[in-house]
This record gives sequence, structure tokens and C-alpha cells, in this order.
Amino acid sequence: MQIPVLIERIARNGYRARGGEPFAVTARGATPEKALARLRSKIESRVKKGGAIVTLELTPAPHPLAEFAGMFKDDPDFEDVLKIIAANRQKMDADPSIP
Repeated sequence: MQIPVLIERIARNGYRARGGEPFAVTARGATPEKALARLRSKIESRVKKGGAIVTLELTPAPHPLAEFAGMFKDDPDFEDVLKIIAANRQKMDADPSIP
């Protein structure tokens, strides 16, 4: 498993390594490597004490208009509607006074 960690310089020439949720843990060290090692140790300690790392898969909700997709596919008059829309679009594009 990989988690993102921020390592940044702090006052008095030290470093802080910080992980995000669910590992909202911070560790300090004289070097970036020592800070990261201390952070690793803190996270491993939490897991050893019974903390579990799991993933949760969520199914995205369907788009609210998805049920209407393709509703005119068998409509014999829809081709005429598309032609009318195209003709109107050409008129609008040719005449700048039409919003």
C-alpha cells in the first residue's frame, strides 16, 4: 500500500512528515528520512493495535437524464426534427442579431 506523505522543513533545522486521513499522524526528525521512519513506525503501531486498512467500493449514481438517452431512436419523425434544428442553427449563426 502507498500513502501520500508531506515532508517539510520546520524550525531549528528539523523536518516534519505528515500523512492524511486515515493516517492523520505527524512525526518529526532531524532529517527527512528520520521523520519518515518515525511516521512509518507510528502508523504500523496503530495497525498492530487492531486498526484495519480497508477499501470501500462505491457504485456511482446514474446520471439523472440517463433514462432518456435514446428515447427517440425509433421515432420516424425525429430525423425531421434534427433537420429543423440544423436549419435554425444555420440561420442563427448567419444573423448576429439572433441571440
